[in-house]
Amino acid sequence: MKKISVSLILFFAAFVYPTSSFAQANEEGEWIQLFNGKNLDGWTPKIRYHKLGENYADTFRVEDGILKVGYENYDEFNETFGHLFYKDSFSNYRMRVEYRFVGDQCKGGPGWATRNSGVMLHGEKPEDMAKDQDFPVSIEVQLLGGDGKNKRTTSNLCTPGTNVEMSGKLFTPHCTKSSSKTYHGPQWVTAEIEVRGNQVIKHLLDGEVVLEYQKPQLDERDGHAKELAEKAGTKMLSGGTISLQSESHPVHFRKVELMVLGDK
Repeated sequence: MKKISVSLILFFAAFVYPTSSFAQANEEGEWIQLFNGKNLDGWTPKIRYHKLGENYADTFRVEDGILKVGYENYDEFNETFGHLFYKDSFSNYRMRVEYRFVGDQCKGGPGWATRNSGVMLHGEKPEDMAKDQDFPVSIEVQLLGGDGKNKRTTSNLCTPGTNVEMSGKLFTPHCTKSSSKTYHGPQWVTAEIEVRGNQVIKHLLDGEVVLEYQKPQLDERDGHAKELAEKAGTKMLSGGTISLQSESHPVHFRKVELMVLGDK
């Protein structure tokens, strides 16, 4: 692994992010399995209105080698948005998830969350989230499924507490569509993400880039994000946590893997 820059070290130190991820990754170009196909070892849930580590209503579980996000034990969703955090943080990497949407949305889930999930990148530590906080400050690769007839792109971008740059200019819309095709039904979809610290993030499907942006950063208009920026001494995001969402529609993940890249 190449030497990490001083600014990046200070950034991680300020957030008290663990650095073991860099040691665990071994060699550049080697895929490491973040999900072992057996259990949730290495992952910690943070579900809204519940304390860190409480897997409310068995929302996240592993069955038949698949990481399932389900709501069979919910009476109603009640905006109980959840995130499953991986134990390590990363900066320069390529990530790949295989996912599919199944079944019906949980009763009380918002309309926009039908066949909706996401992968959160460059995120804050779950320990820094308030008990009633809905989403971690992060960059979201939004995963969406079609309704069987209408066009709906996936691998979109959403920015809870963050902003990015596009074409050299600050870009502040909360969600931005990709150029992807629509994936209807319960088919498995492979989403890839290339992350280069604070330089560039690319969303890929079927080997093609469907969305690209630069310089992910904290949005100081958001009170909590502003606190994180002050704590870190910078608003620029060069790395952070990875988490998977629960947003009221059942979703399966059968692969979550990551390849550490060089820092250039």
